Amino acid sequence: MSPFNRLETELKKYLPNDKIEEIHAAYLLAENAHKDQQRSSGESYITHPIEVATILAKMHLDAASIIAALLHDVLEDTDIPKAAIEKQFGHEIVELVDGVTKLTKIKFESHVEAQAENFRKMMIAMVQDIRVIILKLADRLHNVSTLHYLKPAKRRRIAKETLEIYAPIAHRLGMHALRIQFEEYSFQGLYPWRYAVIKQAASKALGSRIEVLKVIESSLSSVLQKSHLSSYQLNSREKRFYSIYAKMKKKHLKFNEIMDVYGFRLIVDTIDDCYRALGVVHNLYKPFPRRFKDYIAIPKANGYQSLHTVLFGPYGVPIEVQIRTQEMDHLAESGIAAHWLYKTEETETSSSHLRMREWMKSLLDIQQNAGNPIEFIENVKVDLFPDAVYVFTPKGDILELPNGATIIDLAYAIHSDIGNSCAAAKVDHRITPLSSRLRTGQTVEIMTDVNARPSPAWLDFVTTGKARTHIRNYLKAQQQGEVAQFGKRLLDNALEHIHLSLDQIPQKNIDAVLQTTHLNSLDELYEQIGLSNQIAPLLAKRLAEGANVIKPSQSTTTPLIIKGTEGMAVNFAKCCHPIPGDPIEGVLIAGQGLEVHHANCRNLIELRRQPDKCIPLRWEENIQGEFEIDLHIEVLDMRGVCAKLALAIAQADGNIDSLNIIERSGKYSLVSVILTVHSSDHLNRIMDAVRKCKHVMHVERYYNTAKQL
Repeated sequence: MSPFNRLETELKKYLPNDKIEEIHAAYLLAENAHKDQQRSSGESYITHPIEVATILAKMHLDAASIIAALLHDVLEDTDIPKAAIEKQFGHEIVELVDGVTKLTKIKFESHVEAQAENFRKMMIAMVQDIRVIILKLADRLHNVSTLHYLKPAKRRRIAKETLEIYAPIAHRLGMHALRIQFEEYSFQGLYPWRYAVIKQAASKALGSRIEVLKVIESSLSSVLQKSHLSSYQLNSREKRFYSIYAKMKKKHLKFNEIMDVYGFRLIVDTIDDCYRALGVVHNLYKPFPRRFKDYIAIPKANGYQSLHTVLFGPYGVPIEVQIRTQEMDHLAESGIAAHWLYKTEETETSSSHLRMREWMKSLLDIQQNAGNPIEFIENVKVDLFPDAVYVFTPKGDILELPNGATIIDLAYAIHSDIGNSCAAAKVDHRITPLSSRLRTGQTVEIMTDVNARPSPAWLDFVTTGKARTHIRNYLKAQQQGEVAQFGKRLLDNALEHIHLSLDQIPQKNIDAVLQTTHLNSLDELYEQIGLSNQIAPLLAKRLAEGANVIKPSQSTTTPLIIKGTEGMAVNFAKCCHPIPGDPIEGVLIAGQGLEVHHANCRNLIELRRQPDKCIPLRWEENIQGEFEIDLHIEVLDMRGVCAKLALAIAQADGNIDSLNIIERSGKYSLVSVILTVHSSDHLNRIMDAVRKCKHVMHVERYYNTAKQL
């Protein structure tokens, strides 16, 4: 029997005889061209184009697509010229064949720019003719179905490519059936042992599920028959092995927890029937709160439409029910392929089809505006992978992170030690703040320092649980050191104000204070003082009560010395940015420790009304460290002036954290620059360098005072 016979059987279901004859001619050409070639399985090479064409025929694609499928490897792998194909089959078909041939394979080990360029070619080819990408997906489907004939390394590479690129593309195009097959074959090729274990477990579980499925199906059928629906189809949905694995991995669920859910698909005639059927099943079994989704009123980005609900079934088992029309079901399985074939007025103007066309049109806009392939892939992959971010390492490896992840999340995803010692990062070769949200397609280089440590501020922006857990664990350990040490300094300072020391306090007084504060030791008390959950001056007075010591008639005030090494117990206010040499004052903030302000900061006016929370401070002599300041620079509004400012600051050994234009007035602009300095002398050098810049009219440091100094 000819290999063409099975394809011919599918073609006769929807194409006229004259078109089938053209396709047969293409088959004869391909068979002759590939006659001396074999696949890894040992089969004649013609089996591959026949299988690809059969996949497309099952989607009912047009004759041109089927012919292109039969000829798609002829140009690349044989001596037949492009002109010969065009002469026999026409320009449309040769362009389809050429379009598929030009799509080079994506190699994950390759350099990042090469990968981005290959991906760009695929997306642009799809926009120019959607049949090109459908043909490419069919080609990949047959290749991935024969992975078991390949060597392990090549098998894993192709499976990984398919899961991370082709399956998401099929999903984005609404081609559900194709995506499922990609996932199942790739899962088996990438993790054969895991696939076998889950397959065996699912087979064992099937026996116990059959009786429950029969009971549920009987109950649903009974109420649906009485509902006066014009017609309906009720089918149970089998669990897919990759879906089971992905849910177990993502949600940390046990196998039994996933298999306890029973799925059904209900197909009806009209949209009205969808909502009527929803009422029927909700009347039979109570729905789970917040588990109903209406994708008919609000379709998914790929055009998918259906009603989803989860019910409390018999024996307490959850039942997932999907309700859709025949057309919705067909579009859910075939996606954009169905849209392209059935060009009726209804499908051409349907919201899902219009949405797909708009997305494809946006690819052209991105291509025209993107400066390079990296920028293109960065934008397009956001649509393809909406729930994940894919970034590159400098070596070209791809790392997956949740959407919204930051550089710190990435550092901890690589290794906890990398996260704990993360000091800086480059994104696309530029130094970038650690709080920056990562975007798909970026290349990220993490720079570490043995002296770097996690900051409490990281908890305000990290996304992943792994990063958050490691940061909290480190800070908790740090609290027992730096915070407790600073808390002891605060208490000693408070006792010194009333001419006492802890050695002079009776043990019974210490025990009484520990009892009233519900703490077990002095170390815990120091820690709570360091975090400002307990106020040192108040505790000092309570410790001194009844002590047999001679107290002076008046207390004296000794400023607490700020060394700059207190760690998380001391924070420098962002409103006034105090630096060594400034007059300073401290404010105790519960749970955060001591906040240091410039003595002239306007925010202190209100805070001084709570004297127990305000502490006089002074800098330690020859203090070392890096401190933020805010420069306000008035400049002429000229092109490139900000770049000149940045260069001048960098040449004066200043490190810019942010640069913003905060006000424009006529031909002048006011620029705010947040930067770090070592001392007042360092600040003066930077300000002198800025003043020498062309177009700079005035420079001053911003203190947040009622009247600027």
